[in-house]
Amino acid sequence: QVQLGEAGGGSVQAGGALRLACAASGYTTSSYWRGWFRQAPGKEREGVAAIYTGTGRALYAESGKGRFAISQDNAKNTVSLQMNSLTPGDTTMYYCATSQSVLAWNDAKDYNYWGQGTQVTVSS
Repeated sequence: QVQLGEAGGGSVQAGGALRLACAASGYTTSSYWRGWFRQAPGKEREGVAAIYTGTGRALYAESGKGRFAISQDNAKNTVSLQMNSLTPGDTTMYYCATSQSVLAWNDAKDYNYWGQGTQVTVSS
């Protein structure tokens, strides 16, 4: 059973930075997708960034390009999301997710396992 655990959310002022981390356990292969999503109340879950652990290929939503960076630490089975230049529009719950294969990296329906989420709050 794959399990994910997030850490690193919190509160920061606009222009600040946060680093989210997602540790995974239970995987029997070394290549899979690891994604970060966010979901505001009443809205659909939105893909922020994803990385394919087999190649290190990283993909980003337009909202995060140039500000967010996803990275992996294979030894720790951890994927991190460095978020810089945060704005109040980034305030919401952030979730990590994983799947062995996806049709679209930013489609939440393609991911099998999810963490419980971590809150990010950016004040103006």
